[in-house]
Formats: sequence, C-alpha cells, structure tokens
Amino acid sequence: MVLKTSLACKLPSGRKTLRSLTVRVTVAALLLLASGCQSFDAGRGVDRDCKYSAKNRKSHISCLPWGSASPVVRSLPVKVDGASMENLFTSIGLTIGTTYRYGGTTPDGFDCSGFVQYLYEKNFRMLLPRTSGELASLGSAVPRERLHPGDLVFFSAGGKIDHVGIFIGGDRFAHASINGVKISSLRERWYRDHYACSARVITTD
Repeated sequence: MVLKTSLACKLPSGRKTLRSLTVRVTVAALLLLASGCQSFDAGRGVDRDCKYSAKNRKSHISCLPWGSASPVVRSLPVKVDGASMENLFTSIGLTIGTTYRYGGTTPDGFDCSGFVQYLYEKNFRMLLPRTSGELASLGSAVPRERLHPGDLVFFSAGGKIDHVGIFIGGDRFAHASINGVKISSLRERWYRDHYACSARVITTD
C-alpha cells in the first residue's frame, strides 16, 4: 500500500514561503524490510551485546490505554499489533522534512529524542523518557545484525549517547537530524562510525 501525501512546510528562513513536500510511504515494503538530545555516560554498565548499554536496564514503561487518561505500567518490549506498526511508518512518512528544533516534541519541530517520544506516544501510547540517554536504557539490548523495524538505534560522538533514531529495515532509520526529519542509512560513514547500540521497546512477536 502506498500513501502519497502533499504537505506544506515553512522554510527555515521564517518567511511565509511554503514548499510542497511529497511524501511516499510504502507501508508494506517497510514492514517487509521488517538536543534536547541529552547524553548518557557510555563509560558505565557495559554488556556484551552493546558496549554503551546499561546493565540495569529498565524493564517496564508507563502507557496510556486508548480512551483512558490513567497510565498503566507494562513490560518491555511492549506487544503491538501490525496495524499499529503500519501507523508508525505512516506517521514517519508524514513527518519527513519537519524542521529540527532543539527541545522540540511536536510536528512544529523535533529534536532526535522528541521525535521518538512523539511517535511512540502517538502510535503505541507509550510514555517514553525525554532524552536519548534515558531511552538507551529501556527494554532489551539488540545486536545490530538482529534489528527489527521499530527498534531504537543510538549513536555516540564521543563517549556519550547523543543521538537516537527509529530503525525501519534494510539498514535504514528515521531520525530528526540537524537538517530536519529524514531517512538515513546505517551504512553512511558517520552513522557507521558512531553507531553505539540498539534497544527493543516494542515487539510484534
């Protein structure tokens, strides 16, 4: 299924000039391929699967059930259905090109962790922590060769976790870079060289 949507986005100049952004989201293909970013000290809690992953990982997360304002605590990774995963990929497609904004957590502008927090609350009702460092301690550590769509991938520019994205399959991940929300490859030199670890916070199994 291909979703094609036209979006109008403000240019970074602040003028009222609008540009048309055509987003193509191939949900089936993504499934088959299936800062605000504060840091986390990578020098502690090394494990064999992920050298930047805390040993004492958080195994539970608060979620808001649909139609309820009262959070409940669920075990990580949270079990989600295929429809929710499709909605995640559709949401990612609709945010491509969104401006980077330090501390941003809405479609008006995202930083890396705000982007993840927004999408996981919108699609899975999960109340994730705010920073990339805190996100890195959630769920189970996942070796890079065993990544599944929906896993979180983390990067370190110097001993600390300082960037996060959402793995979508085929070595690709979605993230809020300084140039805005985009899809990048784990094989790109910077991301390959600064890849730190991955974590699983949702599962369809």
